Amino acid sequence: MLKLYTYFRSSAAYRVRIALNLKGLDHELVPVNLLKSEQSAEAYLSKNGQGLLPALETEYGVLAQSLAILEWLEETQSGQALLPQDSWQKAQVRSFCYAIACDIHPIDNLRVLKYLSNELGASDDQKNEWYRHWVIEGFKKLEPMIGDDQFCFGTEPTLADVCLVPQVFNALRFKVDMTAFPKIARVYEHCNTLSAFSDAAPENQLDAQ
Repeated sequence: MLKLYTYFRSSAAYRVRIALNLKGLDHELVPVNLLKSEQSAEAYLSKNGQGLLPALETEYGVLAQSLAILEWLEETQSGQALLPQDSWQKAQVRSFCYAIACDIHPIDNLRVLKYLSNELGASDDQKNEWYRHWVIEGFKKLEPMIGDDQFCFGTEPTLADVCLVPQVFNALRFKVDMTAFPKIARVYEHCNTLSAFSDAAPENQLDAQ
């Protein structure tokens, strides 16, 4: 059985939880508490030397980095396809995913927010404004990429939706005004009507606090 090392509010782990659900794959969730720095403990580092979440334990070993995990699942596991067959459409989905995972998420994750507070002395208000600013800048680029269908690209969920939903969840947690992003908001609301998405939501995890 696949074993996912996860934290309930990690958006990167949230992506993988959604994908595992969409593909209907049996898996075990193993919580790793980021707030207690359990990702830096030797027990976890012995499995994932990068010391980040998520990590997926497979019969071949442990794979880190959410996008690498998502691509591996798509290439090797049965169940619902999460990338289009057409090469151009596939590239568009990947472009959307990378805009989230490479441009928005890295500068707004827990490590960065802690550094802003602990090392640079940023107040909570300044830290939250930092978060909102970069999410809004990223969403401005994503909104025009989304079509008029139920999902980001068409009538079936893809990796684009898998990456978007966790980012919107965090945006709402930080009180980002979604008024300017009706397409993003529409996709988020529709995805959460599906059990694969809602079951993966942070509030429905065993380690939710």
